[in-house]
Amino acid sequence: MTQIGYARVSSIGQSLDVQLEKLKYCYKTYQDKKSATVKRESLEDCLESLREEDTLVVTKIARLARSTLHLCQIAAELQRKKVNLQVLDQNINTNDSSGRLLFNMLGAIAQFETEIRAERQIDGINKAKMNGVHFGRVKKLNKNIVAELQEKRKQNVKIKDLMKEYNLSKTSVYRYISTES
Repeated sequence: MTQIGYARVSSIGQSLDVQLEKLKYCYKTYQDKKSATVKRESLEDCLESLREEDTLVVTKIARLARSTLHLCQIAAELQRKKVNLQVLDQNINTNDSSGRLLFNMLGAIAQFETEIRAERQIDGINKAKMNGVHFGRVKKLNKNIVAELQEKRKQNVKIKDLMKEYNLSKTSVYRYISTES
């Protein structure tokens, strides 16, 4: 039963010293100096190195995962590998039943907050639509110009020529061609 540490700070200018001091008893500690939103090679290496009955040790949950979804994904992988998680500053250890309960409760609360936020976002979007707000890019071509483009294509004008003439991407030309006049 090996304890493997993981420490992360968001930028190169920050120091890992406080976390590393707390993780000094770990057999090995992986480190990242990156935002949680980008790919973290050391985290991937850390998760890959974990074996059954190992314990992944972090100082705070926020050092490990970038979101509730990401935390749940990591937790599922740890559970699949039969690896425990210990969060030092929040006194969580999934090695015992109370630690698993606390971890799952925190995860459930975070998921609830995410769902509430999504519901509010949908309500705001619907209200904006009712008030006439349009989402997405404004179409570059009006109906008359679209009809002209479609007619030129019917006359076998090449797509690349239409792209150049109307200053559109290939995808946009095909989208305008396929729409009804």
